[in-house]
Amino acid sequence: MKFSLIVSDLSGGGSVRAFLLAQVLKKLNHEVEIIGFLFGKELYAIPPNGIKIVSIPGKNYPEFFSYSRQVLEKIDGDIIYAVKPKVTSFGLSLLKKISSRRPLLLDMDDWELSWYGGMNWKYRPSLKQFARDILKKDGALRFPDHPLYIQWMESLVQKADAVTIDTQFLKERFGGIYLPNGKDTAMFDPSMYDSKASRIRYDLDDYRILMFPGAPRPHKGVEDVLMALDRLNQSDLRLVIVGGSPYDDYDDKLIQRWGRWIIKLPKCPVEVMPEVVAAAHIVVVPQRDTIIARAQFPLKLTDGMAMAKPVLSTRVGDIPEILDETGYLIDPGSPEQIAEQIDFIFENLESANERGLKARERCIKKYSLETMASTLESVIAGL
Repeated sequence: MKFSLIVSDLSGGGSVRAFLLAQVLKKLNHEVEIIGFLFGKELYAIPPNGIKIVSIPGKNYPEFFSYSRQVLEKIDGDIIYAVKPKVTSFGLSLLKKISSRRPLLLDMDDWELSWYGGMNWKYRPSLKQFARDILKKDGALRFPDHPLYIQWMESLVQKADAVTIDTQFLKERFGGIYLPNGKDTAMFDPSMYDSKASRIRYDLDDYRILMFPGAPRPHKGVEDVLMALDRLNQSDLRLVIVGGSPYDDYDDKLIQRWGRWIIKLPKCPVEVMPEVVAAAHIVVVPQRDTIIARAQFPLKLTDGMAMAKPVLSTRVGDIPEILDETGYLIDPGSPEQIAEQIDFIFENLESANERGLKARERCIKKYSLETMASTLESVIAGL
């Protein structure tokens, strides 16, 4: 069958989950096409080889309506798979489902409303403010991702024929079938890479490397790692950030304050990421305890697990269950505990690497593309 994967914004983080779902569907021998708006200047992530991408310019209302017709015309899959409950993906997919009578899947890898305060968020403008939000060129309600529209979309989740989610938090709130973030463990295979050679290639050989292979955001706790490095004050430690954040100048702010500890590598195709992660001594995933973090399955966990790296993370959301004693857990928002664990891991690096091998075994069993494919195959069969 052909699947049309509909992405709300190809210049945003949701595209990474879409690429992963596309890889799984191709493993099941389905044809896959990703269709989405591009609200930014470029793709958030480089898609895997063999994944077809169709991008449509992202515009605010009222221009959005004419561009959304282009998206609707291009959705020709036997099954529609919307990524995120947003107007720009799920909303248009619902319209296509009604007009074409094709099955509709919805994937949720985040609680979108959590970015605005969750259930505490309410839209209660004065009449004058409402008029401004609608009529001004940059009015709040002109933005398709306004939280009011997200609220509406979340109330329609049950209209999908099936829902896939990646955390227990989302399952408790919306139901659906648990489809955690997996990894291509054949591609992310540490036996195919030489860690020292990778460090030499990326000019990291003089350092002991902590790696954060993603886009820093305040809830991801990168600041806590940098504060831990301040406490340790060991000149050969470095935090390597891969890709960085396309959303704002948060990376620059981190570098301004903690630049002596940071090495930033450019974003790279998924096929290159195993070689980059191979250069790490420790992969750090220091999520802070926020409603945003509790709703997420950090993809960086499986980067480290698949590559048999010691993973240092926090007791937030599903992370303790995902690692299940194959990593190192500390309390969230605790730079002092991070510093202690960094010292402990490097003092016991041989046993830490053995724990990393157990993490890879768990990743293959629980979080591989094959495991995702088995679950998704059952979902598709039930449509």
